[in-house]
Amino acid sequence: MTTLSTQAPAVRRPAVDAPRPWPLLRHSFALAGRSLTKTWRNPGMLLEALFMPAIFLLMFVYLFGGAVSGSSREYLQYVFPGVLVLTTILTGQVSTGVSIVVDMKKGVFDRFRSMPIARSAPLLGSMLGDAVRYPVAVTMLFGLGYLLGFRVETDLASALGAVALTIGFGFSLSWLTVLVAVLLGDENMVSWVAFLVPFPLVFGTSMAAPAETMPGWLQAWAEVNPVSHAIDASRRLLLGGPVAEPVLMTLLWGGAALLVLAPLAAWAYRRRM
Repeated sequence: MTTLSTQAPAVRRPAVDAPRPWPLLRHSFALAGRSLTKTWRNPGMLLEALFMPAIFLLMFVYLFGGAVSGSSREYLQYVFPGVLVLTTILTGQVSTGVSIVVDMKKGVFDRFRSMPIARSAPLLGSMLGDAVRYPVAVTMLFGLGYLLGFRVETDLASALGAVALTIGFGFSLSWLTVLVAVLLGDENMVSWVAFLVPFPLVFGTSMAAPAETMPGWLQAWAEVNPVSHAIDASRRLLLGGPVAEPVLMTLLWGGAALLVLAPLAAWAYRRRM
């Protein structure tokens, strides 16, 4: 007689993939690819990054160079670091905010909401995808600056540090546009706010002229203005001078802006959506 085994065969369960870490970053980088595709298909977004730095640099050098420094060449050395900061602050501000508003109105973010992704990933993905404009604008600015006669007076490492510092600072402040876009939800209002708000920050500094030549009230504003520290850091990294204090202050202000504005934008987005 044969003996029947009473032991039930083992059931093989399908393997369950372990959850991947850092879901917000993974989802954001995936959506950043979508933003990059939109940018490549819309050359106007890149043209803004190409032409805006050139317009500002040429305008300052040839309109104010003779009056401020007596020579366009000397003034170019003075104003270039400030224009670098201005470029990174303004680059993509309007287009990023408008792009977010358009996606919200077209229901794109509603579709994202129905997907198993982090809630804040669409905002961060848009920001990361639009960040391609920063190297484009900075490359354009340095290329034109060198054609006009600007020269870095320190070294390559310091110049790259100035570029990295100003891009990081501009990226931190750009979250203000994202917050405004989510709160207002209107292209015209976003364009107005994104274009006008940075100007008191940038022009209330020593970017175009030494702060000592300004009225007392404007000097006081320049001393507490976060952009002043970024311009000082950029100028000293490119032209020489003590850099520890302005670089540290720029990092602190940029970090504070990112820690405040990014969570506020994410909170406003979650409440709206």
